[in-house]
Amino acid sequence: MKIIGAGFGRSGTMSIKAALDQLGAGPCYHMKITLKRYHHLHFFLQAWRGKKVNWKRFFKRYQSVVDWPSCSFYKELMTEFPDAKILLNVRDPGEWYNSMAETIWAIQPAFPWWFPRIYRRIHDEIIWNGNLKGVFEDREKTIAVYREWIEEVKRTVPAERLLVYHVREGWKPLCDFLEMPVPEGKPFPHINERKSFKRVIRMLKVMNWLVPLLFLSVIIGLIYFFDLKDLL
Repeated sequence: MKIIGAGFGRSGTMSIKAALDQLGAGPCYHMKITLKRYHHLHFFLQAWRGKKVNWKRFFKRYQSVVDWPSCSFYKELMTEFPDAKILLNVRDPGEWYNSMAETIWAIQPAFPWWFPRIYRRIHDEIIWNGNLKGVFEDREKTIAVYREWIEEVKRTVPAERLLVYHVREGWKPLCDFLEMPVPEGKPFPHINERKSFKRVIRMLKVMNWLVPLLFLSVIIGLIYFFDLKDLL
């Protein structure tokens, strides 16, 4: 493990993941990976609930981690991987809140009722009621929580092991921190996921009524089938 991301999601983590992968500091683990693997969701919930987990085995294929839920465990990870450097990805607090409200927060009510509960739990327990202390609907309180997290990381991580970084700074500070050359002729990846989130939200809303409709159609079809069978 080379890099442990300690900053919250929606602060440039997809761009940082792409950058780290390009620099050879990957594969980089991101929440997008978590959400595609049920056992990963279960693993992080177990860790959050205080159960003993094997971080080294879990991350054996990865050289870096960013975003939730990994950032919630940066203290455990920096102890488990003492040679890893800590990347505190930051963003303007107001911009960060707006981005959270339009993406991760907005997607919650769109989850269909029949969706596995573990998807809600990973967000509710670790993000909304955990790191963000259950106050997300209050903008000012949430921004205060965000600022305090940043200050806590700065107090916790030795200065020589920490980089406080905004993706607008581009390659140089990141490459200097990793002691790697700046990629020649390659622009720094800037990935904006808001449009992607909006597409997913629309899709989930359609699924909310489409699946029950399909289920109802099957039931009606079976009723007609057995009625017709009786008539024959």
